[in-house]
Amino acid sequence: MDKKLPALIGLALILGLAAYLDSPDSIMNRNYAYTVSEPVSAQPIDESSSTNTPVIKERLEKKEKVDGYIVEIYREYEVYKDKNGNIIKSVPTSKTDMLKYWDYKHDMRAAQ
Repeated sequence: MDKKLPALIGLALILGLAAYLDSPDSIMNRNYAYTVSEPVSAQPIDESSSTNTPVIKERLEKKEKVDGYIVEIYREYEVYKDKNGNIIKSVPTSKTDMLKYWDYKHDMRAAQ
């Protein structure tokens, strides 16, 4: 019991220090506000679509079979629409994504 008492006191001091430093009253957090003195009101945003803001879409560009895998290449496009939702223009970007997955039909043909 004589050796456990200092360890328990040390553990209690460390936990107390950690709790203090994590609290809003600590020296480290005294410059940060944790409460708001005035109520905050949210204002609705007008979501009318603009022809200047593109919507990002991905399109399948290429699909091929390579060593039992199906490889799909997708390209990102900036799609501009008018206020009615009609596509005005579609501009390809340099970003592409590749999706590679195993062709299970390939396994069935190999088994036969």
